Amino acid sequence: MNTLHQRTDPRLLFTVLLVVLGTMGLEWRLWQVQIVDGPKYAAQIEDSASVRVRLPPVRGDIRDRHGVLLAGNRTRFDVAFYLPEMVRAYREQYGGALPTVRYAGRVRGMLKMLSEPDIVEIVKTAVVPRLSDLGLPSDFDPEKLARHYRVNSEVPFPFVEDADFATVAKFCEHDLGLPGVRVEAVPVRAYLYGALAAHLLGYVGDPPDIATQPDVGEFDFYDPNAEGKAQVELLMDRVLRGTPGVRVMHRSAKGVIDAEQSVEPPKQGDTVSLTIDARIQFIAETALRAVGRAGAVVVDPRSGEILAMASVPSFDPNIFVPAIDPEVWKKLTKDETDPLTNRAISAFPPGSTFKVITALAGLRSGIAKKPFTCTGGVSYGDHFFQCWKSSGHGTLTLSEAIKVSCNAFFYQYGNAAGIDSIDTVGTLLGLGQAPGSGLSGEQTGALPGPEWLRMHAPTERWSAAYTANVSIGQGYDLVSPLQLVLAYSAVANGGTAYYPRLIKKVSDAEGRRANDELRAPVVEELPQRRGELRRVGISNGDLDVVREGFWKVVNEDGGTARRARLAGGIVAGKTGTAQAQRHGQQDTIAWFVCFAPND
Repeated sequence: MNTLHQRTDPRLLFTVLLVVLGTMGLEWRLWQVQIVDGPKYAAQIEDSASVRVRLPPVRGDIRDRHGVLLAGNRTRFDVAFYLPEMVRAYREQYGGALPTVRYAGRVRGMLKMLSEPDIVEIVKTAVVPRLSDLGLPSDFDPEKLARHYRVNSEVPFPFVEDADFATVAKFCEHDLGLPGVRVEAVPVRAYLYGALAAHLLGYVGDPPDIATQPDVGEFDFYDPNAEGKAQVELLMDRVLRGTPGVRVMHRSAKGVIDAEQSVEPPKQGDTVSLTIDARIQFIAETALRAVGRAGAVVVDPRSGEILAMASVPSFDPNIFVPAIDPEVWKKLTKDETDPLTNRAISAFPPGSTFKVITALAGLRSGIAKKPFTCTGGVSYGDHFFQCWKSSGHGTLTLSEAIKVSCNAFFYQYGNAAGIDSIDTVGTLLGLGQAPGSGLSGEQTGALPGPEWLRMHAPTERWSAAYTANVSIGQGYDLVSPLQLVLAYSAVANGGTAYYPRLIKKVSDAEGRRANDELRAPVVEELPQRRGELRRVGISNGDLDVVREGFWKVVNEDGGTARRARLAGGIVAGKTGTAQAQRHGQQDTIAWFVCFAPND
């Protein structure tokens, strides 16, 4: 019997095995892509088909310590063009034909010639004639329009900003039949009392470059909101801005945005409450306007809270919204009265108001009870330093010398105390350094002494004559009203120098105090640090001598500020006069610093 034996070729077996293993591997990979990683790829496809449009938030309010609204928002009416809608309407009207324009653009980093609908021609052809027929504004900037369509088409183009009532009425009255033309209500910053507290509040404006905005990468189309440009608006911009919303649009496979998928509305910014009292602010500004050029600061000496900070002449911050006219800006900056300067934080020669520093330096040096005699002046080297009373004041104590503001007494008293003691007290009270309110433009002033002179005039040597000049607030002394009022507050409150405080609290739009992780650090990070600066290190009994002198200045015959006397004798204070150069001319700087009630 014959038996047939068939042997399988090993190469065939190997090939079959490879096919089976390959098929299994392919099926496993398909399962992984479709089942395991399917949601991830679906999300990527969905993301690529979605367009995010930024919706700007409403800016938060700024209020005074009692809730009086100082900076809020008003409704502005804009005539806006929604350009994609105009393009679609034009295509339908003209049977799909669109004028196009070519431009150089980048695709995946490569420079190429691209084409797009000629939006300028579309507006000129389909929109402008109809506007002209109705007597409505029809002028526009072609370059601005083309640029807007190319980079930010899903954001309405502001054709007429802040339209007047007549223009808005015409747009609303006539059914223009123009797709893409809308009248929109836009919230914009408004300063309710014009120039009141303008140097404190500051102003807002549009960002100079959208590309620099921190959240620009989160959106496909970016509609910016106003940002703080100065003072509180700038200082607290992070919490005032609010949270933007987002409109998610659907983009078809052909790249056409054809539907809205979702909208997350924006959230209004937080409310910033200042330490300012609007009533006191108004009284201070009204009083200063009777003078013309002046500054004033009112603080609570128990905490350093600023109750009013006024500077005149001033300006209306509403002129900066939405953008200041170049001619108006030129007029402001060329004005010789310097309306943009905040005199309350600018440094001036303090005159006799600086004698409080000299008086405290003497107290620290233990010469408070030592009398000095005024014969009309004092000689130092080859120079005779006159007193304002040429016949002399005779022998005076410290409180009496403060009352009559005797220069000769303080020449001698300051030299007896020593310049080092004067500079120490000045430093303890915050002179020669930024006060720390957080406002831009704070001037440090100057607290001259031997070290200061070595830096600014290396060829000169400090002498008793320099100390005499410093002792009465002349020479190189420079102090701002804010610095000086805080120094006098330390005398009034028993010797504690406080940093100035301008921000009282931050709360959300509903009035709830904002202490969460986002907002609380904003207040803590402010340059206006909380708490006391330093203790002066002088007993309350010794401070009584200085306070007595200030009381006599206002309430006794012979005092230099008798016009400030009130019933009950509650005001204590000090006057001062100094000379300064301004625009090449000699200016007289007049001061009055006071506290009340005296006790």
